[in-house]
Amino acid sequence: MSGLVDWLQMVYSLMAVLPFIPFLLVWGIVYGFTRDKRIATHRSIDVTALFLIGSVSLVSKRIFQTDFGFWAVVLVLLIVCGLVGSLQNRTKGKVNPWKLAKTLLRFSFIFLSASYILLLCIAIVTYMITS
Repeated sequence: MSGLVDWLQMVYSLMAVLPFIPFLLVWGIVYGFTRDKRIATHRSIDVTALFLIGSVSLVSKRIFQTDFGFWAVVLVLLIVCGLVGSLQNRTKGKVNPWKLAKTLLRFSFIFLSASYILLLCIAIVTYMITS
């Protein structure tokens, strides 16, 4: 059993370090089944957002030498979830959890992709300066 857990941990680590790989894999698989580019792109965004949480947390931990990166991401996502839920409640009178989850995943993809690129550039520049 520990071999399976180690293998899953290794696969997640690879996917989190290179988040464009799960995007391309999911897009190819979903497009192969549905032949719809829009659905393939949306599913790829949803899955990649989950891997970007780990990526941004890891890169921020490396740069800032603190474990606050993961909790900062969670805090931002909780704030966005509250704002979107409040907006849904004010406009529709009720909260639709499915639309809330989709909105949160799409927002997190955009926010975390930008954060990942920015933090990766900072890490590269820092590495070049210190070496």
